[in-house]
Amino acid sequence: MQNCPSCSSVSMSKHDFHQQEVDKCQQCHGLWFERGELNSALSVADNDDDEVDLERHLGDKLGTSERHCHVCDQGMDRYHLMAGFEVEVDTCTSCYGVWLDHEELEKVVQSPAIGQALLELDKPVRKRTWLFQILSQMPVEYNLKTKNTPWVMYGLLILNFMIFISYTVGLVGESFAYDNFALHSDEVSKGQQLWTLITHMYMHGGIMHIIGNMYFLYIIGDNLEDVLGRGKFILYYTICGLAAAAAQIIADPSSPIPMVGASGAIAGLFGMYLLWFRHASLTLMIIVYQKKVSPMIFFAVWLAFNILGLYLAQQGGGGVAYWAHIGGFIAGIIIGLSLKQKIFTANPLLAVLNSSELKIKR
Repeated sequence: MQNCPSCSSVSMSKHDFHQQEVDKCQQCHGLWFERGELNSALSVADNDDDEVDLERHLGDKLGTSERHCHVCDQGMDRYHLMAGFEVEVDTCTSCYGVWLDHEELEKVVQSPAIGQALLELDKPVRKRTWLFQILSQMPVEYNLKTKNTPWVMYGLLILNFMIFISYTVGLVGESFAYDNFALHSDEVSKGQQLWTLITHMYMHGGIMHIIGNMYFLYIIGDNLEDVLGRGKFILYYTICGLAAAAAQIIADPSSPIPMVGASGAIAGLFGMYLLWFRHASLTLMIIVYQKKVSPMIFFAVWLAFNILGLYLAQQGGGGVAYWAHIGGFIAGIIIGLSLKQKIFTANPLLAVLNSSELKIKR
Protein backbone atom coordinates (compact mmCIF):
# COMPACT_ATOMS: atom_id res chain seq x y z
CA MET A 1 0.00 0.00 0.00
CA GLN A 2 1.08 3.55 -0.73
CA ASN A 3 1.50 6.11 2.06
CA CYS A 4 -0.76 9.14 2.44
CA PRO A 5 0.74 12.32 0.91
CA SER A 6 -0.51 14.29 3.92
CA CYS A 7 0.15 11.94 6.83
CA SER A 8 3.27 10.40 5.20
CA SER A 9 3.54 7.30 7.38
CA VAL A 10 -0.09 6.15 7.14
CA SER A 11 -1.03 3.66 4.44
CA MET A 12 -4.07 4.20 2.23
CA SER A 13 -6.80 1.79 1.22
CA LYS A 14 -9.14 1.57 -1.76
CA HIS A 15 -12.35 3.58 -1.59
CA ASP A 16 -15.32 4.08 -3.93
CA PHE A 17 -15.91 7.74 -4.70
CA HIS A 18 -18.73 8.38 -7.18
CA GLN A 19 -18.03 5.13 -9.05
CA GLN A 20 -14.26 5.64 -9.08
CA GLU A 21 -11.88 3.44 -7.09
CA VAL A 22 -9.50 5.88 -5.41
CA ASP A 23 -7.01 5.77 -2.52
CA LYS A 24 -8.21 6.99 0.88
CA CYS A 25 -6.22 7.70 4.02
CA GLN A 26 -7.84 6.06 7.05
CA GLN A 27 -6.47 8.72 9.37
CA CYS A 28 -7.07 12.11 7.69
CA HIS A 29 -9.72 10.75 5.23
CA GLY A 30 -8.18 12.61 2.30
CA LEU A 31 -8.43 11.10 -1.21
CA TRP A 32 -5.85 10.51 -3.95
CA PHE A 33 -7.01 10.61 -7.57
CA GLU A 34 -4.89 9.27 -10.38
CA ARG A 35 -4.96 11.09 -13.71
CA GLY A 36 -8.54 11.35 -15.05
CA GLU A 37 -10.21 9.85 -11.97
CA LEU A 38 -11.32 13.19 -10.54
CA ASN A 39 -12.94 14.24 -13.82
CA SER A 40 -14.72 10.89 -14.08
CA ALA A 41 -15.97 11.03 -10.48
CA LEU A 42 -17.28 14.57 -10.82
CA SER A 43 -19.00 13.71 -14.10
CA VAL A 44 -21.32 11.25 -12.32
CA ALA A 45 -21.77 13.30 -9.13
CA ASP A 46 -24.90 15.40 -8.62
CA ASN A 47 -23.53 18.76 -9.74
CA ASP A 48 -25.40 19.52 -13.00
CA ASP A 49 -22.43 18.60 -15.23
CA ASP A 50 -21.82 15.16 -16.75
CA GLU A 51 -18.75 16.12 -18.80
CA VAL A 52 -16.36 17.61 -16.25
CA ASP A 53 -12.84 18.51 -17.38
CA LEU A 54 -11.52 20.16 -14.24
CA GLU A 55 -8.04 18.64 -14.07
CA ARG A 56 -6.82 20.49 -17.17
CA HIS A 57 -8.37 23.82 -16.13
CA LEU A 58 -7.25 24.47 -12.58
CA GLY A 59 -6.96 28.03 -11.30
CA ASP A 60 -3.86 29.97 -10.31
CA LYS A 61 -0.70 28.19 -9.23
CA LEU A 62 0.08 29.08 -5.62
CA GLY A 63 3.52 27.52 -5.25
CA THR A 64 5.15 24.33 -4.05
CA SER A 65 3.24 22.06 -1.71
CA GLU A 66 4.70 20.52 1.45
CA ARG A 67 3.28 17.17 0.33
CA HIS A 68 4.95 14.54 -1.83
CA CYS A 69 3.39 12.42 -4.53
CA HIS A 70 3.27 8.85 -3.20
CA VAL A 71 3.43 7.50 -6.78
CA CYS A 72 6.38 9.49 -8.14
CA ASP A 73 7.99 10.33 -4.78
CA GLN A 74 8.48 13.96 -5.75
CA GLY A 75 7.14 17.33 -4.63
CA MET A 76 3.67 18.53 -5.56
CA ASP A 77 2.33 21.96 -6.47
CA ARG A 78 -0.59 23.87 -4.95
CA TYR A 79 -3.34 25.33 -7.15
CA HIS A 80 -6.63 27.09 -6.70
CA LEU A 81 -9.38 24.80 -7.91
CA MET A 82 -10.71 27.42 -10.33
CA ALA A 83 -10.87 31.17 -10.82
CA GLY A 84 -13.29 32.62 -8.28
CA PHE A 85 -13.34 29.48 -6.14
CA GLU A 86 -10.13 29.44 -4.13
CA VAL A 87 -10.17 25.91 -2.75
CA GLU A 88 -6.54 24.70 -2.63
CA VAL A 89 -5.67 21.35 -4.21
CA ASP A 90 -2.32 19.57 -4.54
CA THR A 91 -1.24 18.11 -7.88
CA CYS A 92 1.73 16.15 -9.15
CA THR A 93 3.26 17.67 -12.28
CA SER A 94 4.70 14.31 -13.30
CA CYS A 95 1.85 11.79 -13.04
CA TYR A 96 -0.92 14.46 -12.82
CA GLY A 97 -2.45 12.89 -9.73
CA VAL A 98 -4.57 15.10 -7.44
CA TRP A 99 -4.76 15.08 -3.65
CA LEU A 100 -7.86 16.42 -1.85
CA ASP A 101 -8.14 16.95 1.89
CA HIS A 102 -11.30 15.62 3.48
CA GLU A 103 -12.80 19.06 4.12
CA GLU A 104 -12.34 19.94 0.44
CA LEU A 105 -14.31 17.00 -0.96
CA GLU A 106 -17.85 18.43 -0.95
CA LYS A 107 -16.59 21.75 -2.29
CA VAL A 108 -14.83 20.01 -5.16
CA VAL A 109 -17.89 17.86 -5.89
CA GLN A 110 -19.98 21.01 -6.23
CA SER A 111 -17.32 22.89 -8.23
CA PRO A 112 -18.91 22.34 -11.69
CA ALA A 113 -22.15 23.87 -10.39
CA ILE A 114 -20.11 26.64 -8.74
CA GLY A 115 -18.50 27.43 -12.08
CA GLN A 116 -21.92 27.83 -13.68
CA ALA A 117 -23.16 29.88 -10.72
CA LEU A 118 -20.25 32.31 -11.01
CA LEU A 119 -21.28 33.11 -14.59
CA GLU A 120 -24.53 34.50 -13.15
CA LEU A 121 -23.22 35.99 -9.93
CA ASP A 122 -20.29 37.81 -11.56
CA LYS A 123 -22.38 39.63 -14.16
CA PRO A 124 -21.48 43.34 -14.16
CA VAL A 125 -23.92 46.21 -13.77
CA ARG A 126 -25.13 47.45 -17.14
CA LYS A 127 -26.76 50.54 -18.58
CA ARG A 128 -30.26 49.08 -18.22
CA THR A 129 -29.71 48.14 -14.54
CA TRP A 130 -28.33 51.63 -13.90
CA LEU A 131 -31.30 53.23 -15.65
CA PHE A 132 -33.76 51.04 -13.72
CA GLN A 133 -32.28 52.06 -10.37
CA ILE A 134 -32.02 55.75 -11.28
CA LEU A 135 -35.69 55.83 -12.24
CA SER A 136 -37.11 53.53 -9.55
CA GLN A 137 -34.63 54.03 -6.69
CA MET A 138 -34.83 50.26 -6.19
CA PRO A 139 -31.81 47.91 -6.04
CA VAL A 140 -31.04 45.21 -8.57
CA GLU A 141 -30.42 41.69 -7.27
CA TYR A 142 -27.83 39.24 -8.61
CA ASN A 143 -28.60 35.70 -7.46
CA LEU A 144 -29.25 32.25 -8.86
CA LYS A 145 -32.58 31.25 -10.31
CA THR A 146 -34.77 29.13 -8.06
CA LYS A 147 -35.42 25.44 -8.65
CA ASN A 148 -39.12 25.72 -7.82
CA THR A 149 -41.81 28.26 -8.70
CA PRO A 150 -42.38 30.52 -5.65
CA TRP A 151 -46.17 30.23 -5.57
CA VAL A 152 -46.51 31.53 -2.00
CA MET A 153 -44.49 34.63 -2.80
CA TYR A 154 -46.62 35.26 -5.89
CA GLY A 155 -49.74 34.72 -3.79
CA LEU A 156 -48.58 37.30 -1.25
CA LEU A 157 -47.94 39.82 -4.02
CA ILE A 158 -51.40 39.33 -5.50
CA LEU A 159 -53.16 39.37 -2.13
CA ASN A 160 -51.45 42.56 -0.99
CA PHE A 161 -52.29 44.39 -4.20
CA MET A 162 -55.89 43.15 -4.18
CA ILE A 163 -56.43 44.36 -0.61
CA PHE A 164 -54.78 47.70 -1.37
CA ILE A 165 -56.97 48.21 -4.44
CA SER A 166 -60.12 47.24 -2.52
CA TYR A 167 -59.98 50.20 -0.14
CA THR A 168 -58.21 52.57 -2.53
CA VAL A 169 -60.93 52.48 -5.22
CA GLY A 170 -63.78 52.37 -2.72
CA LEU A 171 -64.83 48.71 -2.80
CA VAL A 172 -64.30 48.86 0.95
CA GLY A 173 -64.43 52.12 2.87
CA GLU A 174 -60.94 53.37 3.63
CA SER A 175 -61.92 54.58 7.10
CA PHE A 176 -63.57 51.24 7.83
CA ALA A 177 -60.44 49.38 6.68
CA TYR A 178 -58.10 51.47 8.84
CA ASP A 179 -60.41 51.39 11.86
CA ASN A 180 -60.83 47.62 11.80
CA PHE A 181 -57.74 46.12 10.15
CA ALA A 182 -54.83 48.50 10.78
CA LEU A 183 -52.89 47.91 14.00
CA HIS A 184 -53.51 50.41 16.81
CA SER A 185 -50.98 49.94 19.60
CA ASP A 186 -53.29 51.47 22.20
CA GLU A 187 -56.06 48.98 21.37
CA VAL A 188 -53.89 45.87 21.07
CA SER A 189 -52.01 46.64 24.29
CA LYS A 190 -55.40 46.50 26.04
CA GLY A 191 -56.19 43.11 24.47
CA GLN A 192 -58.54 44.50 21.81
CA GLN A 193 -58.48 44.05 18.02
CA LEU A 194 -55.89 41.28 18.29
CA TRP A 195 -56.63 40.15 14.75
CA THR A 196 -54.94 43.32 13.50
CA LEU A 197 -51.60 41.76 14.49
CA ILE A 198 -52.06 39.79 11.25
CA THR A 199 -54.27 41.99 9.09
CA HIS A 200 -52.05 45.08 9.29
CA MET A 201 -49.37 43.19 7.32
CA TYR A 202 -51.66 43.14 4.27
CA MET A 203 -52.51 46.85 4.23
CA HIS A 204 -50.40 49.70 2.88
CA GLY A 205 -50.55 53.44 3.23
CA GLY A 206 -49.94 54.47 -0.37
CA ILE A 207 -48.86 53.38 -3.82
CA MET A 208 -45.12 53.86 -3.21
CA HIS A 209 -45.42 52.07 0.13
CA ILE A 210 -46.85 48.93 -1.43
CA ILE A 211 -44.63 49.03 -4.53
CA GLY A 212 -41.49 49.31 -2.39
CA ASN A 213 -42.49 46.49 -0.07
CA MET A 214 -43.67 44.17 -2.81
CA TYR A 215 -40.54 44.77 -4.88
CA PHE A 216 -38.30 43.66 -2.01
CA LEU A 217 -40.57 40.68 -1.36
CA TYR A 218 -40.27 39.80 -5.06
CA ILE A 219 -36.47 39.96 -5.33
CA ILE A 220 -35.61 38.02 -2.16
CA GLY A 221 -38.75 36.02 -1.38
CA ASP A 222 -38.29 33.53 -4.22
CA ASN A 223 -34.89 32.32 -2.99
CA LEU A 224 -36.09 32.03 0.62
CA GLU A 225 -39.21 30.11 -0.36
CA ASP A 226 -37.05 27.81 -2.49
CA VAL A 227 -34.87 26.71 0.46
CA LEU A 228 -37.53 26.84 3.19
CA GLY A 229 -40.45 25.29 1.33
CA ARG A 230 -43.86 26.92 0.93
CA GLY A 231 -45.31 26.14 4.34
CA LYS A 232 -42.29 27.25 6.35
CA PHE A 233 -41.83 30.34 4.21
CA ILE A 234 -45.28 31.73 5.03
CA LEU A 235 -44.89 30.61 8.65
CA TYR A 236 -41.63 32.49 9.21
CA TYR A 237 -42.88 35.47 7.19
CA THR A 238 -45.84 35.70 9.58
CA ILE A 239 -43.67 35.20 12.68
CA CYS A 240 -41.41 38.07 11.59
CA GLY A 241 -44.46 40.26 11.01
CA LEU A 242 -45.74 39.46 14.50
CA ALA A 243 -42.33 40.20 16.00
CA ALA A 244 -42.31 43.53 14.17
CA ALA A 245 -45.73 44.41 15.53
CA ALA A 246 -44.68 43.41 19.05
CA ALA A 247 -41.58 45.61 18.87
CA GLN A 248 -43.64 48.62 17.80
CA ILE A 249 -46.27 48.05 20.50
CA ILE A 250 -43.64 47.66 23.22
CA ALA A 251 -41.89 50.82 22.05
CA ASP A 252 -45.10 52.91 22.01
CA PRO A 253 -47.99 51.03 23.65
CA SER A 254 -50.30 54.05 23.93
CA SER A 255 -50.01 55.21 20.32
CA PRO A 256 -53.37 55.69 18.53
CA ILE A 257 -51.61 56.02 15.14
CA PRO A 258 -52.60 53.12 12.85
CA MET A 259 -49.74 50.93 11.64
CA VAL A 260 -49.97 49.19 8.28
CA GLY A 261 -47.56 47.44 5.95
CA ALA A 262 -45.57 44.29 5.32
CA SER A 263 -42.29 46.09 6.05
CA GLY A 264 -41.69 44.30 9.35
CA ALA A 265 -42.29 40.85 7.89
CA ILE A 266 -40.08 41.65 4.90
CA ALA A 267 -37.38 43.01 7.22
CA GLY A 268 -37.37 39.54 8.79
CA LEU A 269 -36.73 38.07 5.35
CA PHE A 270 -33.77 40.47 5.05
CA GLY A 271 -32.25 38.89 8.17
CA MET A 272 -32.54 35.35 6.81
CA TYR A 273 -31.36 36.36 3.35
CA LEU A 274 -28.10 37.98 4.46
CA LEU A 275 -27.20 34.86 6.50
CA TRP A 276 -27.98 32.28 3.81
CA PHE A 277 -27.19 34.11 0.54
CA ARG A 278 -23.87 35.84 1.13
CA HIS A 279 -22.95 35.02 -2.48
CA ALA A 280 -25.74 37.22 -3.83
CA SER A 281 -25.31 40.90 -4.63
CA LEU A 282 -27.58 43.93 -4.38
CA THR A 283 -26.85 47.30 -5.90
CA LEU A 284 -26.45 50.60 -4.10
CA MET A 285 -26.73 53.88 -5.98
CA ILE A 286 -24.12 56.35 -4.73
CA ILE A 287 -25.37 59.59 -6.34
CA VAL A 288 -25.15 58.32 -9.95
CA TYR A 289 -22.67 55.45 -9.42
CA GLN A 290 -24.21 51.99 -9.21
CA LYS A 291 -22.23 49.50 -7.12
CA LYS A 292 -22.80 45.81 -6.42
CA VAL A 293 -22.41 45.01 -2.73
CA SER A 294 -22.90 41.96 -0.54
CA PRO A 295 -26.21 41.47 1.32
CA MET A 296 -24.32 42.11 4.56
CA ILE A 297 -23.25 45.58 3.42
CA PHE A 298 -26.60 46.41 1.81
CA PHE A 299 -28.67 45.53 4.87
CA ALA A 300 -26.13 47.15 7.21
CA VAL A 301 -26.77 50.40 5.31
CA TRP A 302 -30.53 49.74 5.48
CA LEU A 303 -30.32 49.13 9.24
CA ALA A 304 -28.22 52.28 9.76
CA PHE A 305 -30.86 54.37 7.98
CA ASN A 306 -33.56 52.83 10.16
CA ILE A 307 -31.63 53.57 13.35
CA LEU A 308 -31.04 57.14 12.15
CA GLY A 309 -34.72 57.44 11.25
CA LEU A 310 -35.68 56.16 14.70
CA TYR A 311 -33.50 58.80 16.35
CA LEU A 312 -34.88 61.61 14.19
CA ALA A 313 -38.45 60.41 14.77
CA GLN A 314 -37.92 60.58 18.53
CA GLN A 315 -36.70 64.15 18.13
CA GLY A 316 -39.47 65.45 15.92
CA GLY A 317 -42.05 62.74 15.30
CA GLY A 318 -42.68 60.82 12.10
CA GLY A 319 -44.94 58.35 10.39
CA VAL A 320 -42.60 55.39 9.86
CA ALA A 321 -42.69 52.41 12.24
CA TYR A 322 -38.92 52.07 12.62
CA TRP A 323 -39.20 49.81 15.65
CA ALA A 324 -41.27 47.40 13.57
CA HIS A 325 -38.53 47.28 10.92
CA ILE A 326 -35.84 46.65 13.52
CA GLY A 327 -37.93 44.09 15.43
CA GLY A 328 -38.74 42.13 12.28
CA PHE A 329 -35.10 42.21 11.20
CA ILE A 330 -33.91 40.87 14.58
CA ALA A 331 -36.51 38.08 14.39
CA GLY A 332 -35.23 37.17 10.93
CA ILE A 333 -31.63 37.06 12.19
CA ILE A 334 -32.64 34.75 15.05
CA ILE A 335 -34.56 32.45 12.70
CA GLY A 336 -31.73 32.54 10.17
CA LEU A 337 -29.10 31.57 12.73
CA SER A 338 -31.24 28.80 14.23
CA LEU A 339 -31.99 27.22 10.84
CA LYS A 340 -28.69 27.93 9.08
CA GLN A 341 -27.07 24.53 9.54
CA LYS A 342 -30.28 22.68 8.66
CA ILE A 343 -30.75 24.77 5.52
CA PHE A 344 -27.15 24.21 4.41
CA THR A 345 -27.33 20.46 5.08
CA ALA A 346 -30.44 20.21 2.91
CA ASN A 347 -28.86 22.41 0.19
CA PRO A 348 -25.19 21.42 -0.32
CA LEU A 349 -24.66 23.85 -3.17
CA LEU A 350 -25.94 26.73 -1.03
CA ALA A 351 -23.52 25.71 1.73
CA VAL A 352 -20.57 25.79 -0.69
CA LEU A 353 -21.74 29.13 -2.13
CA ASN A 354 -21.48 30.52 1.41
CA SER A 355 -17.90 29.31 1.89
CA SER A 356 -15.09 31.82 2.28
CA GLU A 357 -13.28 30.38 -0.76
CA LEU A 358 -15.94 31.76 -3.14
CA LYS A 359 -14.92 35.15 -4.49
CA ILE A 360 -17.66 37.18 -6.14
CA LYS A 361 -16.83 40.03 -8.50
CA ARG A 362 -18.58 43.15 -7.24
